[in-house]
Amino acid sequence: MTTETKQIIDELKSIKEELHYIKAHMVDADTILTAEEKKLLDESIVNEKAGKLTSLEELKNVRNSAG
Repeated sequence: MTTETKQIIDELKSIKEELHYIKAHMVDADTILTAEEKKLLDESIVNEKAGKLTSLEELKNVRNSAG
């Protein structure tokens, strides 16, 4: 194996290691909230604590009794 080939292989190994690191530490874009989404989430948490939310079961019951 020539010196040049060995250097290329070493560089490829280094790039591969960096790529694995980047993949492991990448932020999932779907986990980032916009300002509006954050506001809605905060409001939902407040409403949940205040008992103002309707459960899925209640919604199903209303839907079934209306039909």
